[in-house]
Order: sequence, then C-alpha cells, then structure tokens
Amino acid sequence: MSTFVCGGNVHANGIRQHYLRYGGRCGERVTRDPVIVVPGITSPAITWGFVGARLGEQFDTYVLDVRGRGLSSASDTLDYSLDAQAADVLAFAQAMNLPSYSVVGHSMGARIGIRAARGQPAGLARLVMVDPPVSGPGRRGYPAQLAWYVDSMAVARHGVDIETMRRFCPTWTDEQLALRAEWLHTCDERAVLASFQGFHTDDVHADLPGIGIPALLMVAGRGDVVRTEDIEEIRGLLPQLEVSHVPGAGHMIPWDDEDGFYNALGAFLGAEIVPRQQAAA
Repeated sequence: MSTFVCGGNVHANGIRQHYLRYGGRCGERVTRDPVIVVPGITSPAITWGFVGARLGEQFDTYVLDVRGRGLSSASDTLDYSLDAQAADVLAFAQAMNLPSYSVVGHSMGARIGIRAARGQPAGLARLVMVDPPVSGPGRRGYPAQLAWYVDSMAVARHGVDIETMRRFCPTWTDEQLALRAEWLHTCDERAVLASFQGFHTDDVHADLPGIGIPALLMVAGRGDVVRTEDIEEIRGLLPQLEVSHVPGAGHMIPWDDEDGFYNALGAFLGAEIVPRQQAAA
C-alpha cells in the first residue's frame, strides 16, 4: 500500500518550495517527529520517492526539491548559496508548522543540514548526514568531477533515453534510470555549478561545533567521499556524533543498498524500518 499523501508548494524564505509528502494524511500529524529529506546536488524530490515511501510507513515525511531543482523556484537571479539553501529548510519547517522535526540530508543535502543546524534553531531535533562531501577550503577536493554533472544535464535537457543515461549511472536499475532521465532536466545548471563550487569554498567543518542536537553520520563503504580520518575529525568537532556504515554501498547509498540504508537510519530516528523482503512477505 502506498504511503504517498500529496505533493505541494509553499512560499517560504521568499521562494516557492515544492515537496512530496509521505505518511499520515494531509492536515494530520503523527506522534513521531516528522522527517524532512534534503536530496543531493542533482536529485529532484521525485527521485527520492522510494525512500519517502518507506519512511512514510513510520514517519510523516517531506522530501524537498532544493531550490533550482525539480519544481521549486529557479532563475538567473536566485541565490544558490549554502546559506540560502539552509535557510530554505528552516523556513519550510516553519511554514509547515512542524514544532519538532528531523533532517535527513544526502551529500549536498547533508551539508545543507549542517549549515541549518549550526545555530541550534528551534524545532530541529535530529540531524542525519548521509555521506556528506568533506571538501572545503584547504581540503582535498570532492571526488566526483564537475563534467559528469554538466554532461549528464546537457543530454537530459536535449531529451535522453535510459541507455544513454546508463553511461552516467551504469549500476542503476532501469526504473531508476528512467526517473533520472525524466527529471534531471529540471536541475538548473546555475544551481548545480554554484553548489559544486560551494563544496570547495564552504567550510562546514566550522559549523559542526555549533550543532547541539543528536547527529548521525552515515558512511558508504565503497567510494571515497568520507574516509576514516574524516570520521575521526568530525567526532572531535561533534562529540555527540553517532556513526553508521553501509559496507556494500557507494555514495548513492539507498540506490546501492536500500535495506542497509534503513538499518543504519531507523534506530537513530527511533523506529524500526522493516527490510523490503520482510515487508513484502
């Protein structure tokens, strides 16, 4: 049974923010804190729908289109900075009247969550950082190449089939590729360029000591985004940090090991998320 409730738009932080909601019913609240999912650099909300659907079994869940992606506002004059993106999340929660909530951010979304949480805003109760880029001033670069994003967006704007998209994401399923081929063109290249540059100019490590809420760092076992020495540095800056590993997954953790993602996430959020095989039994 689908947990999808509705899609919607809200005016918050001066822009239109589009979201997808899973779990509960429109206008109703559940007892657990709601979860706001903030996707990565070229991931419109719809591409995280399969995660929203599973989280919706336990939580009132909102998956955001980050500004410049999906159906949220985009323009040649819009501020695509990390500060603006973080302010969007806090304004969204306020506009949706969420008195207490958790943020689950993947990659770029994790950095947005860090920046949002550094001032200890009212309502933000837990932060999950899923394989965040640890690049920044004076640090090693983010391992993905900008050309990968630019080239894939270019073919998407032209119109792309699954097989062409497979060249960029060779391990993805046909369903995942079809969704990316359909929606990648909604990622504004200006937004992506600004965010990628921000990976190397924004110092999120300086934000970590200002976070006073429980925090989980989820690390992919494959790939080279977060290394052992990075985990230890983050622990030193954020003493309350919990760490979970998904050994068989690359950077796109729920795509590579969906059940491993939920196992790593569920206990921290206070609910067991049943593995797909058991849920289907």
